[in-house]
Amino acid sequence: MITLSSDFGSPYPAAMRGVLLSHDPQVRLVDVAHDLPRQDVRAAAFWTRFVLPEFPPSTHLLVVDPGVGTDRAALAVRAGDHALVAPDNGVALPAARALAGEQAVEVFAYAYDEPASNTFHGRDVFAPLAAAVHEVGADRIEELDRVSPAEEYVDHRLPEADVADDGLTARGEVLVVDDFGNAITNVPGAFLAGLDDGDRVRVNGEEVPVGESFASVAEGERLVTVGSHAFVECDVNRGRGDEAFGLSAGDEVVVEREE
Repeated sequence: MITLSSDFGSPYPAAMRGVLLSHDPQVRLVDVAHDLPRQDVRAAAFWTRFVLPEFPPSTHLLVVDPGVGTDRAALAVRAGDHALVAPDNGVALPAARALAGEQAVEVFAYAYDEPASNTFHGRDVFAPLAAAVHEVGADRIEELDRVSPAEEYVDHRLPEADVADDGLTARGEVLVVDDFGNAITNVPGAFLAGLDDGDRVRVNGEEVPVGESFASVAEGERLVTVGSHAFVECDVNRGRGDEAFGLSAGDEVVVEREE
């Protein structure tokens, strides 16, 4: 299996699929998303960190590449039984660490030829590399031609919230806003442990109820809850939390609870 993730929209992913199928017409291709926020490495890192661990061992082609056409490297990453192919901008490393589990992540650089286009390395560089990695398997990446251990690479890490020693204040930020308008923060869900439905916390100084689900509050009302990503979210039941809380990706979020 090869998964594909990008910010390309349409129809560019079809060209990558064509390259992969030309190498192996029987390969199983799974599109994760091609509407990732444009040129947003951190958002792509977050979403693939969340989604890719649900897959069985696969080769994951991940292209969000603001530096296309520059001298940034092309990488193949071994993460346990998985492999990831991506530009060297850190986008693949959060997912790789999640996929590797207790094993070490191994990063390899690929010395590619001059591509046919300096604006579409997804088709000309990364898709052929993903096909080659898929053919040999994650455990044999180093056997590929023009692949060698990467001496340096961008090791992107998602920011962590600062939780006070007394456990009453968490200072974090919005990592992403999903299509429903849920403002997903980096405050760990454990920060709300012990609170019941209807208990209240302060978000940036304003009191908000805690809910186990969206339906814990009336339609159109705000709440904070722990989402499927295991982080605290600022949401609205059947509405947009980003608008109701006045939050965007990267904004600071301070959550406070009573003793």
